[in-house]
Amino acid sequence: MASTGAVPNLAFRQLRGQRSAGEFAAAVRRAAREIGEQVACDARYIGRVESGEIRCPNYAYERVFLHMFPGVSLTDLGFSARESVRGRGARVVSEPQPSPGAATPGPAPTPPSHRDTDTDDIPEESDVLRRVFMTSGTTTVAAASLGLGGAPASARVSLPTQRRVGDAEVLAVEKAVRDIRLLDDRHGADGLWRAAQPLRAAYELLDAGSTARRATSDRLHAGAGELAISVGWLAHDSGRFDDARSHYAEALATARLAGDAGLEAHAFCNTSFLARDAGRPREAVRAAEAGQRAARTLGSPRLLALLALREAGGRAGLGDRTGCDRAIGRARAAFDRGPASGDPEWMSFFREAELELLEAQCWSSLGDWSRAARHGQRAVVLQDAHFTRNLALYRAQLTGDLARAGRADEAAATGHQVLDLLTRVQSSRIRGMLAGAARVLGPRAGAAEVSSFLTRHGSGPSGAPSSPSERRPPSPSGV
Repeated sequence: MASTGAVPNLAFRQLRGQRSAGEFAAAVRRAAREIGEQVACDARYIGRVESGEIRCPNYAYERVFLHMFPGVSLTDLGFSARESVRGRGARVVSEPQPSPGAATPGPAPTPPSHRDTDTDDIPEESDVLRRVFMTSGTTTVAAASLGLGGAPASARVSLPTQRRVGDAEVLAVEKAVRDIRLLDDRHGADGLWRAAQPLRAAYELLDAGSTARRATSDRLHAGAGELAISVGWLAHDSGRFDDARSHYAEALATARLAGDAGLEAHAFCNTSFLARDAGRPREAVRAAEAGQRAARTLGSPRLLALLALREAGGRAGLGDRTGCDRAIGRARAAFDRGPASGDPEWMSFFREAELELLEAQCWSSLGDWSRAARHGQRAVVLQDAHFTRNLALYRAQLTGDLARAGRADEAAATGHQVLDLLTRVQSSRIRGMLAGAARVLGPRAGAAEVSSFLTRHGSGPSGAPSSPSERRPPSPSGV
């Protein structure tokens, strides 16, 4: 608990911005790993800093904060000068507080200078590690508790948080990735984006796994990175772009720390996709190009094709029709080389239907609505009828392209199909695409088919009941 005389650290709170305390703590841990430090920062620590309980961080945290915010001083970050808080009671701020009724110790003398070392971290590190690892429980996210109306109560994403790190813990991380993908496949990302607790547990395992075998450590890094991308995709598809950007960056940092080119290519692929959706086309191109460089040695033409399409999407956003067309050509040439043993597991969604959809999005971005609609129709025809979420996504794209191409009745008919599918799929991105199409159709509201669609769209998704438990490959995020 903060002392009664604590002054809130408003400067530090401002730096956190829109991120939650837990998300900011994850960024602190990530920055620490970048410079070889190890801090057990969590939301509670961030709260203590912001409340003013921690007037000055220990030396490890100081190095991390100055790495995160280069060019600033501790006072710029809202902390007091170290000289003003010397003495054990003030300086070792992470020490557990006395229990109620315990005698209050008198002021301690200023410790000798040799105490100003990394050993200052020990009380807090030990306390956090005890809380995290000495419980034998399980970090569990129940889908039913996240507002997934159609998700069974038994649908869970679980990850053990024991301190010992071995094959069982790695398998649990890998299973968490698959479980999150499966829940997204069945229900869309809305309501699932908060399922980030297994991600924190995975990175805690990384912090604890320094004695693990190299092969186990490599798998754990890959699993944690893939989990960060999966959680990032849930945020991305739910329209929480800042959260997604943070998780994708964490995956990229993990990839580079582990020297994992496959994970690096995946992180860049999703970063490019996010940048395109967020209206940063130049960044989308750069990320896609970086992903292609990382993927060149992986033996997966299909991965290179997907990354070329990400580049094409960015170039379309820049209005670079020639560059977009060339990137699409490279993508099709690579795709036509067929599947390969080097194709990563997460790319199972990338089939011909997805290639057609991504090309449709490029032409749509360039304002060539008729050409976009042609590719969108191919995507719908090619897509497996059982893959509910992709059917909704592809039809939402087609609805908008048809509307902008002046084919209002066809657009309205396709829009009705999307509304039917949205009884089973929860995705802010798909709903946003459909809302954009409805706005385009607004001036044509006098037509019977258009009027029917707009009325139904305005009252919310509806449609006939559908069969449960439909399965599809991972979503177009490539999570």
